[in-house]
Amino acid sequence: MTGAHVMAAHLAAAQEFAPQTERDVWWLIVVKTVVVFAFLVVTTLLMIWAERRVVARMQQRIGPNRVGPQGLLQSLFDGIKLALKEDIIPSAADKAVFILAPILSAIPAFMAFAMIPFGPTVSIAGHHTNLQLTDLSVAVLFILAMSSMGIYGIVLGGWSSGSTYPLLGGVRSAAQMVSYEVAMGLSFVGVFLYTGTLSTSGIVDAQNHKWTILVALPSFIIYAIAMVGETNRAPFDLPEGETELVGGFHTEYTSLKFALFFLAEYINMVTVSALMTTLFLGGWRAPWPISLWGAANTGWWPLLWFVMKIGIVLFVFIWLRGTLPRFRYDQFMKFGWKVLIPVNLVWILIEAGLKMVSRTALYIWGGSILALVLIGLFIADAVQARNQRLADLDAQEAAERPFDPFAGGFPIPPMPGQQLPMPRPVPVGVATSGHEITGSLPPHEIISDARSDIISDETDESDGGHRD
Repeated sequence: MTGAHVMAAHLAAAQEFAPQTERDVWWLIVVKTVVVFAFLVVTTLLMIWAERRVVARMQQRIGPNRVGPQGLLQSLFDGIKLALKEDIIPSAADKAVFILAPILSAIPAFMAFAMIPFGPTVSIAGHHTNLQLTDLSVAVLFILAMSSMGIYGIVLGGWSSGSTYPLLGGVRSAAQMVSYEVAMGLSFVGVFLYTGTLSTSGIVDAQNHKWTILVALPSFIIYAIAMVGETNRAPFDLPEGETELVGGFHTEYTSLKFALFFLAEYINMVTVSALMTTLFLGGWRAPWPISLWGAANTGWWPLLWFVMKIGIVLFVFIWLRGTLPRFRYDQFMKFGWKVLIPVNLVWILIEAGLKMVSRTALYIWGGSILALVLIGLFIADAVQARNQRLADLDAQEAAERPFDPFAGGFPIPPMPGQQLPMPRPVPVGVATSGHEITGSLPPHEIISDARSDIISDETDESDGGHRD
């Protein structure tokens, strides 16, 4: 096939799957908005049910199975129960911010999903429209901004509660946002370099022949880790930290305000899963070998492939929750700043070099540089761990040495871990100064020693003054 034929094929594909330029009629916009809202709410209810059932299976339990067939309506009735509970606002809380915080978490979660394409152009009641609420030339950046706004709801909710544990959860969330938002944003750069666009529909179109995961695997892995930290899910659920902070940022929340935080968390999970599908897994395009079917990427079929991919990613979220323990906070921050971000930067340099030199040479040199960076990080961590072990041993040896409270010329109480030397007995009748003897017998022991000396003297006199 000549270059002209290849260019013609690309132009035909671009015209077929290009975003619609005409404005949708008002009722079609309303219908798509309601459908997106309903999809997120229903997916959240099913996700809560599926999580409880799957984790129960992993732990050899049953899970919810009473309300509805196989317990499917359990999440719905839990939501109704939350709505009927008493709404309590602590007296020390900032009431305006306390009420606004859950709303700030929920609304951006819904808005971010507006940029996700569900499928190609279809016909609805004689009107041709894209299966997407709207699209922007910087749609991915808009989704990133909305996910950042959702974190502010958590921070403000923890601060406005007027309590210690929620405040600590909010502070943790702020640090988590700064750390893993950087890693997530850098993972997008690899996709932008390959596709040449920031539009979600344009990124899906660029994956017509090859999914991005095949050419930007490091970006995919880093995004997969960062999205777990971004959604506060185990093992990165440190803003909640039930074993440390009671409930974290939402400890003081009840009723519908707590339900909004809960809803925002699961909607964010659906959003980041849909974004992973769009950026790395071909979007609504059918996977191989289904893609061999000519009609797989036309009509309403792509909607099915898209939902299936989201379901697989959401299952991984559940799998992680039921498998991995929670990270320590220092481990969490160290992993984000010292591993994810440096590796991401190196990979961006490698992928940018693909545009300039041959792939074979770049893979060799880029792989060598990446391996050296990883080895250097490993050696640095090993040296740091060794130095820490030596410092701990020195501290332990110093604590085990005898402690002289008069070493500095005046008495000093022992520090934690230090031990006073064993007291030495003081002979009766011997005058001593405070600096000559490091210790003395207690008074009752001195008296008993004096009595024993008197008795021994009387015994010696009865024996004629001779001792054996």
